[in-house]
Amino acid sequence: MIPFQRILLPTDFSNNAKSAQDYACELADQFGAQLHVLSVVQDVALVLPETGMFLTIPLPSVQEIVETAETALKSVLDPVWSSQHDVVLKVLVGVPFLEIVQYSQDAQMDLIVMGTHGRTGLRHALLGSVAERVLRKSTCPVLTVRSRESE
Repeated sequence: MIPFQRILLPTDFSNNAKSAQDYACELADQFGAQLHVLSVVQDVALVLPETGMFLTIPLPSVQEIVETAETALKSVLDPVWSSQHDVVLKVLVGVPFLEIVQYSQDAQMDLIVMGTHGRTGLRHALLGSVAERVLRKSTCPVLTVRSRESE
């Protein structure tokens, strides 16, 4: 059996990520592994259609979004579980799949455990999949977990 010493759990705080979290925590327990919980904040300016468009709603700054994600990360894991394990919390800004893959390489992760929406057909073609892109680009194994709600 391959010992996993460092496990990466990317999260977007969705139910899909929660399903993957259960697996990541169980694997961290079994292997005595360090668990890295990563949230990637995408800069809103990178996803807006055009820079000259008028927006009728004020958009939060990237720094505000990062601070919100940092606060949310602190409550993702059960505090009792966290206190008994080696946990690293991290927020990055960028394109989610790229940041996840780069972080996994830089931190020398042994395994990535992440949720997937389980989209198929046109929805998958239009919306894409962060999990699929990570799976294709990662240099370490990736365990994808479908949400119990999508079954």
